[in-house]
Amino acid sequence: MGVVAMQKAEGRTQQELGFPRSAYIHVPFCRHRCGYCNFTLVAGRDDLIEPFLAALETELSWLGEPREVDTLFLGGGTPTHLRGKQLERLLTIVLRWHPLAKGSECSVEANPANVDSETVGILGGHGVTRISLGAQSFQLEKLKLLERDHGPDDIARATDLARGRGLDVSLDLIFGAPGETLAGWQNDLQMGPRLSPDHVSTYGLTLEKGTSFWNRLQHGELLKIDEEVERQMYEAAIDRLTAAGFEHYEVSNFARPAKRCRHNEVYWTGGEYYAAGPGAARHVGGVRETNHRSVTKWLDCVSGVRSPVAERESLPPEEKARELLVFGLRRLEGVDRHWFAARSGFELDDLVAPPIRKFVAAGLLSDDRQRVKLTREGLFVSDSIWPELLLR
Repeated sequence: MGVVAMQKAEGRTQQELGFPRSAYIHVPFCRHRCGYCNFTLVAGRDDLIEPFLAALETELSWLGEPREVDTLFLGGGTPTHLRGKQLERLLTIVLRWHPLAKGSECSVEANPANVDSETVGILGGHGVTRISLGAQSFQLEKLKLLERDHGPDDIARATDLARGRGLDVSLDLIFGAPGETLAGWQNDLQMGPRLSPDHVSTYGLTLEKGTSFWNRLQHGELLKIDEEVERQMYEAAIDRLTAAGFEHYEVSNFARPAKRCRHNEVYWTGGEYYAAGPGAARHVGGVRETNHRSVTKWLDCVSGVRSPVAERESLPPEEKARELLVFGLRRLEGVDRHWFAARSGFELDDLVAPPIRKFVAAGLLSDDRQRVKLTREGLFVSDSIWPELLLR
């Protein structure tokens, strides 16, 4: 008997049976790879789109039965790199296996350069509720440095088109680009809210091994900005965006009232989720799996009806609890002790009392004995806090 039939026979819902209510789909295609990008993607390989769609349909079919979701996120790469019938087919395949529940959130990442009326029409017609634009900056020279293929006008145009189709709009912005000034970043923070987005994510640029920016850094062709300037940029983002009416609800994320990214909150609260596509990571039944990052390797595996999983792990209960704590502390509301105990099976103080006291004394965390959360000072150095909370 299939899973859905069993649910009907037992009168129990998918949620009651413990199945995830969220899913992530990785679409690995881009027009070109930006110099700072270390994501799983292929550029200039549109010949792989049709094989990808066929393989994605196969991988999703291994679910056995459709799994309804409350949040669905299509990321990449650039899902909107697929055009017309290919984009329609992508959404049809995904929604066949992950139908949207009533009131669900469905997000799609997009490059402002390839958002047009046809694209937003297809997205809106298939139940997409939210478009996440990789804006990165409103400064033309900065966009060129980041090797983006769009301009400031494309961001405004894409936002208007999405709004016209009734989609929520999220903007991604990058700060700390080589040579960037605080004044330049403040210009981005001024321009972004003028488009009235529902959500803004701000990220400090990281130069990772394997990227062309990393190689240029090693050869002295790029210089990282001063850490104090980068801190001032992050502080400016907090002040400017909250003054513009956005709620700072996670270290890097700001939202209008009731417009948080519900999908990402599944990650931050330790929820489980399905995933498909090259490099996609899932968390189902307490087991974490990550697919092969190589698009061709993933294609070969799925097409040959072999598992595309490259890594699999099941965290011991204590490690899982510590991870839950770190993810939870990324949210500005922090971690409630009762919630943590109920969710993890561990008392917070039994796990991390000494480091909590240390960071409270240093002014990086606050603790009112009910809830632990980052202070404003802690926000600036949060990455230095996590390792001590993860260590046993």
